Amino acid sequence: MWEILKRQGLEPAPRREGPGWAEFLRSQAKAIVALDLFTVDLLDGTKAYVLAAIEHANRRIRVLGATIHPGGDWIVQQARNLLMDLDDAGSRVEFVPHDRDRLFHEGFDAVFIAVDVQIVRSGVRVPRMNAIMERWIGTCRRELLDRTLIWNLPHLRRILAEYERHYNEHRPHRTLASTAPLTALPAPVTDLDGFRARRHDRIGGIIHEYQKAT
Repeated sequence: MWEILKRQGLEPAPRREGPGWAEFLRSQAKAIVALDLFTVDLLDGTKAYVLAAIEHANRRIRVLGATIHPGGDWIVQQARNLLMDLDDAGSRVEFVPHDRDRLFHEGFDAVFIAVDVQIVRSGVRVPRMNAIMERWIGTCRRELLDRTLIWNLPHLRRILAEYERHYNEHRPHRTLASTAPLTALPAPVTDLDGFRARRHDRIGGIIHEYQKAT
């Protein structure tokens, strides 16, 4: 709708009470964990569903699970697992945005509501409302899923687990001053003549990581 109005030269409506959506996301980043499901086609002819979560404040990603048969008890258990992981990590969560996919049923939302976490459903066909999560899915596809053949569900789970470690522990993020979610910003290199880098390959060489050689 925003794009249609913009093409017609119509300005936004006057500011109503309360902050805009972007302001809300920035002000509540430390309390937001976004969720989404995406699909992966496997070489054995099946379609897998992957559930992932990302913390807005530090961009830490959690691949919660992958299955051929989503919904029902499976997705409810993933919600419980996420809450336990966040509690163990000492992370505070108050808002959980996700889209209106029918797989996010009432039982799934009830897990969060029971611990006073507010569910924020994005509008129909408005991916910008969950842009950080959508951006990660695009990154995962470009850097991993579109560059390898995935045989079956165990293979998918294995490479997603390795990519999750790479994303959280090594991959630089502009939002985090070019560091990774779980890695402190390294000290600047002052002696370039003595600097040597070592390459580490992940997932059969699809992803390269570089570290200072010691």
